[in-house]
Amino acid sequence: MTEDFEDFFSENTHWVADQGGAAAHEPPQPPKSRKDMRRRRAQRRRRTVTVVVAVVVVIVVVAVGALFGYRGLRSWVAARQAANAAAAIQDYPGPGSGSVAFTVENGQGAVQVAQNLVDQDIVKSQAAFTSAVAAADATLYPGTYQLKQQMKAADVVTILSDQTKAGGFLEVKPGERVSAVIANVAKIDGADADAFKTLLTGDGSDILPSEAGGSFEGWLEPGMYNVQNRTAADVVKEMVDARVAKLDDMGVPSGSEREDILNIASIAEAEVNAEEYYGKVTRVIDNRIKQGMTLGMDSTVAYGNDVEPSMITQDMLDDASNPYNTRQNTGLPPTPISNPGDSAIKAALKPESGDWLFFVTVNLKTGETKFTTGTLEEQQAQFEQYVAEYKNNNENAN
Repeated sequence: MTEDFEDFFSENTHWVADQGGAAAHEPPQPPKSRKDMRRRRAQRRRRTVTVVVAVVVVIVVVAVGALFGYRGLRSWVAARQAANAAAAIQDYPGPGSGSVAFTVENGQGAVQVAQNLVDQDIVKSQAAFTSAVAAADATLYPGTYQLKQQMKAADVVTILSDQTKAGGFLEVKPGERVSAVIANVAKIDGADADAFKTLLTGDGSDILPSEAGGSFEGWLEPGMYNVQNRTAADVVKEMVDARVAKLDDMGVPSGSEREDILNIASIAEAEVNAEEYYGKVTRVIDNRIKQGMTLGMDSTVAYGNDVEPSMITQDMLDDASNPYNTRQNTGLPPTPISNPGDSAIKAALKPESGDWLFFVTVNLKTGETKFTTGTLEEQQAQFEQYVAEYKNNNENAN
């Protein structure tokens, strides 16, 4: 009701100009209808809402424009900075000239390699090389490469990331025998193969730890080693020192127990071709030793005869004079039979829990290996069953 009175007076009261110095009022107009007053109030509200909406729209438009303008400015600035940075990178146009041997050492990163390339005037700047490595998402492989001076950085990255172009490096692989290492050294230009053979077949004086018993087998850490223009003693010492450091890091006990761990690990790695079985094989070895059984491992017989397991003959299996013949002699063989990798060593440290005494790789293609369980009689029966399965699979494969 109050609002109606206010509207009435605001809409029907009119002030007139001063005439003759005295204020006067026109006679009041007839009052308007309530319907007309409500209509006018609605019009005023609509005008107010329209103005508010228009103001909000203007604010939003201005804000959105400012946001996109800011983003566009940032993109433009970033593009300019990237362009300036690319322009600032100094690089040779290539293809280069002359010939220079360049070595990437094991464990070197892109920055260190880049600095060495700059020092030999192969690339013009570190930034050019590291940028090319990042752009190609390349992996730099150890080795000695034949390059030119003043090459384009991207061309250098292409070569250093191609392992087939690397030379002068010896790779010691997990599960590899010392005899294989000697054979691989002979294939490397610049390596004194005779010196390596003499050293690796010797007693390891001043290089091997005492628990090795004068044999390098098992004591060469797998990895890549530069052998070019280096003495055999320096390279082999690097391998043995790396092995000792790795065993220390893995918590392998020292002394004779360390040699036993390497021995067991080397057998496990030679007997099966899948890491998932290492822990079971090492448990089989422990179980058989505890029960006074022979290990019965063909891999040790093959090692003692310097042949592959597939080349074992019945005469070899019957030869008790071979100290590595674990079918005829109880206990571990005199030395490890290869240089085992980390996974096999871990399995020898902590074998899986089980009563297994026998195992057979029933499928040579897939590597599927089955282990026996139960009483001795039950396990012997299972073993015969698995041998039959192996023969059947092998005959079908042929």
